[in-house]
Amino acid sequence: MRHVKTLFPVLALLLLSLPAAAQKGEGPLDPSQPTGITPQEIIQRFAAKETQFKEARDNYTYRQSIRIETPDDGGRFEQTWDVLFDDSGRRVENVVFAPQSSLQLVSMSREDFEDIRNVLPFVLTSAEIPLYDISYVGHQAEDELTTYVFDVRPRQIDPRKRYFDGRIWVDDHDFQIVKTKGRTVPEFRAGGPGKKVKAGQENLFPAFTTWREQIDGQYWFPTYTRADDTLHFSTGDVRIRETIKYTNYKHFGSKVRITYEGQEIPTAPPSSKQGGQQPPK
Repeated sequence: MRHVKTLFPVLALLLLSLPAAAQKGEGPLDPSQPTGITPQEIIQRFAAKETQFKEARDNYTYRQSIRIETPDDGGRFEQTWDVLFDDSGRRVENVVFAPQSSLQLVSMSREDFEDIRNVLPFVLTSAEIPLYDISYVGHQAEDELTTYVFDVRPRQIDPRKRYFDGRIWVDDHDFQIVKTKGRTVPEFRAGGPGKKVKAGQENLFPAFTTWREQIDGQYWFPTYTRADDTLHFSTGDVRIRETIKYTNYKHFGSKVRITYEGQEIPTAPPSSKQGGQQPPK
């Protein structure tokens, strides 16, 4: 997200803190080692499940909507698009809602959209495990779930790529990520490490919380992301609120009907469980 100041534009992304309401579902953290399984075994199991989930999600259509606001001046950016498949089976995006942006203090950048699509709904597969240092933190309740908690940090950073830096909660029954809290890196700050930028041209990135929900009775899908904080640019502070929703998940493929003696047999709908605490609406 680019910071726009009177007379000249300033490059920037979000640096967002976590809303206090989103933390109500967390129980006390038990830092003791897990029983009957090692942290490394947990990592291997959830990474394998995340690999399966990524492959499965690539065969789902869904709708993603974003809303970014600057409360100090009433600015707003909104966009909604459907992730679909064309007649050749290729994955495409179809924008269905895109009113004129009224943002004045900031503007959207390429990195914003890359993070919204690929990093905020964070998936940590077996192939990506070597990119991160993953540390076991403890065992913690998330509403009706009990979870293993891990801190995740990139081992090395390529400035051309995007990484997650934060904490994940893994359901101790399904061994899938049900909640993610952190931010995207690298960030580019005047006088900071990495890519050098001038004052007023910082490129900062958001802290966020993403909740998942069990949609199909098997996999936990990202359904809600929220962040709210003040961005500390060298040229001034700007408060940002961000909400992202993922809805209408549907498996792509032909509809299968089960019949018996000419009558269609109804199938039971899959169960649905909420990942972590119920996010604020």
